[in-house]
Parts: sequence; C-alpha cells; structure tokens
Amino acid sequence: QVQLVESGGGLVQAGGSLRLSCVASRNIFSLASMGWYRQAPGKQRESVATITGGGITNYADSVKGRFTISRDIAKNTVYLQMNSLKPEDTAVYYCNARDVIRMDYWGQGTQVTVSS
Repeated sequence: QVQLVESGGGLVQAGGSLRLSCVASRNIFSLASMGWYRQAPGKQRESVATITGGGITNYADSVKGRFTISRDIAKNTVYLQMNSLKPEDTAVYYCNARDVIRMDYWGQGTQVTVSS
C-alpha cells in the first residue's frame, strides 16, 4: 500500500509557474515508477510526466521543455515544476505510484487553473 498526498495547485496566469509536490507514505526508491497525470473536464486522464525507480523520466509532448519531474528520495517526495503555463494546462493533477507488481496508487488530486 502507498498513500499519496499532493499539494501545490492553484490559480495562475498564463506564462506563470507552479510546483506540485507529492509525498508518499513509503520509500519511493522501491517503487517501479511515480508520475503525474491530469484530467481536464470532459477529457480522459492523461500522463504528464513519469520517473522510474532508476530515475528515467518521460514527458508528454505537450509539456516537454516546460515541465520538469524530479524527486527527493530522502523525503519520499516527487515534484512537478510547471513553467510557461498555458490555459490548456488547466486540469486536476493526480500523483501516481506504481509498485513492482504494477499495482497503481493515486492521490486525491490537486486543481491547477491557468487563466488567459
């Protein structure tokens, strides 16, 4: 079992920045991967950025060059630094953890709203 708690969402103007944090209830180094997903109204949940246990990162094309996923293993925390935000980035952002048997765990979500 992994409990995930997100924070850092909010309202920001286009071009602004936000940093999301996700604190896990156990050692994240033992997980297969962690990541950030988002879901906008009327749309399916989509992957934004992931980081494997070995530190390999992957990004959606729509956020490459603007978002950065990172982690602090000592704090069991994963971050998503979001720069140059656009109105189309508006969504509920969810933290995900996947363990070695491919069980998925989700946080409660944090709202990010980008005004134009």
